[in-house]
Amino acid sequence: MSVEALSAFIAEYIAGRRQTKLEAFDKEAAKRSDTDSATLAAERRDIELRYEPKAWLTDAAKRAWQIFLPVTHAAKYSHGENKGSSYRINTNVTDGYFNTSAVDELTLDVVRNAAAFDLAILFLTNIEGTSLLSFLQRKDARPLSCFTNEPALLALWIEGFSRALNEDLALHKYAKQNYFPVGDGYHLLSPLFATSLVHAMHQKLIAFRFGDNVKAIWKARRERTWHPTPLTLFPDSAEIHFGGTKPQNISYLNSVRGGRSWLLSCQPPQWRRTEKPPTALRSIFTSGGQFDRRANSTVQLLVSLLARTGNYTNVRIREARDEYIDALIDLLFVVASELQRDTWQNWTILCPRLASHQQLWLDPWRTKTDEAFRLERDKDDWQAGVAEDFALWLNTRLRKGLKDIGKVEEREWQTREHLRSNLREMEKIIQEALK
Repeated sequence: MSVEALSAFIAEYIAGRRQTKLEAFDKEAAKRSDTDSATLAAERRDIELRYEPKAWLTDAAKRAWQIFLPVTHAAKYSHGENKGSSYRINTNVTDGYFNTSAVDELTLDVVRNAAAFDLAILFLTNIEGTSLLSFLQRKDARPLSCFTNEPALLALWIEGFSRALNEDLALHKYAKQNYFPVGDGYHLLSPLFATSLVHAMHQKLIAFRFGDNVKAIWKARRERTWHPTPLTLFPDSAEIHFGGTKPQNISYLNSVRGGRSWLLSCQPPQWRRTEKPPTALRSIFTSGGQFDRRANSTVQLLVSLLARTGNYTNVRIREARDEYIDALIDLLFVVASELQRDTWQNWTILCPRLASHQQLWLDPWRTKTDEAFRLERDKDDWQAGVAEDFALWLNTRLRKGLKDIGKVEEREWQTREHLRSNLREMEKIIQEALK
C-alpha cells in the first residue's frame, strides 16, 4: 500500500508545482496584452508539457547530482563558500549525551545547489512510514514505475536520482580545521554543524515558545490564575543566523528555519547571596537598574520594529508594538512583586530618595505599622504617578533609537489599560494578603 501512496504523492507533488507555475504564468500573461494569444497559448502548453510526470521526472533525474542528501552534519555553516563534504551519521546510541545519536527521529538535511531543493521535498517526505529516498537507497523503482512503461527510462531515473546520494569525501580551504595532537603527530579534525540536531531543538523551542497552548499559559500567568501546563522558559538564550538574506544557500533545513538557530545558555550556576532590600533605590525605573536591565532585549526588539517600519498607524505594526509594550508591563510587575515582600516590611523608610508614590506601591506591608502611610496608600493617587514614571522611562529608552517619539506616545503609554488593569489586579491580591 505504501508504494501506491508514494506514487500518488509524487503525482500530486508534480501537479502542485505545475499549478504554481501556471498561475504565475497566467498572472504575467495578463500584463502582456500586446502579445499574440496563440503565442501565449503555446508558451502555456510548453509549461504543461514540461510538468507532465514523465517529462518532469526525466528532467529531475538530470538535476539530482546538484544536491547531496541525506545529511545530518552540513559543511556550509562554517562558511557559505565551503565546498567540503557533508556527512550523515547512521548510528543511534544512547550514551547520556545530548547529541545527534540521541535523537530518535532525525529530520535529514539537503545541501549543495538551492535551485534543486525542490527534489528534497520529493525525496524526503514521509508517506505511510516510508519515503522515495528509502526506495532509492534500495534501488527499488516501484514508486516510479507507474509513470513509464519504458524499462530503460526507469533505470535512467534511478541512476540519476542515485547521484544525489553519493559524494566523494573532500575538505576545503573554508572548512573549520583543528589540529588534535596524537603522540608525535596530530589528527586534522574538521568539525561539522549538527544541522539535524539543531532542527530537532528548533522544533522543540518553537513549540515551547509559540505553541497553541502557550498564549493561554502566559495569560494565566499575567492574571495570576492556575493553568495545568507549566510555563517553560529559556533565560539568557541567544540567536545565531546563517546565510543572511539567502539561508537556502547553506542548507535546506536552514531555509526552513529562516536561517535562525538558537543558542541556549551554558553559564555555570551562580551562588546567590542572602537578598537584602535595596535601601539605595532611587526609582524602580533607574537606568541600569533591575527592571531596566531585564527589559533591555524587549526594548531593543521594539525599537527595531518601529525603526524598520516607520509607520506607527499600520494595524499589524501597532499590534506587534502593543505586544512588546504589554510584555514590558508584565516584566515591570514581576520586578515589583519581587520588592513587595512581607519579610521586607518598612524597607522604604530607609529609601528617602525613592519617590513617595513608588514607596506606596512597592512597600504595601508598611501599612501594617504606619497609619499615615496606610491612609495615603488607600487614596490610590500613587497609581497615576507609577503610570507617569513608566511612560517617561519608556519614552527615554525609545528616544535613543527613535528621534520622533514624543508627548503623544508618552500619554499613550501612561494611559495604557494593560498597565492600569495590572495595578488593579495586583492591589486586589495585596489587599487580600493584608487582611
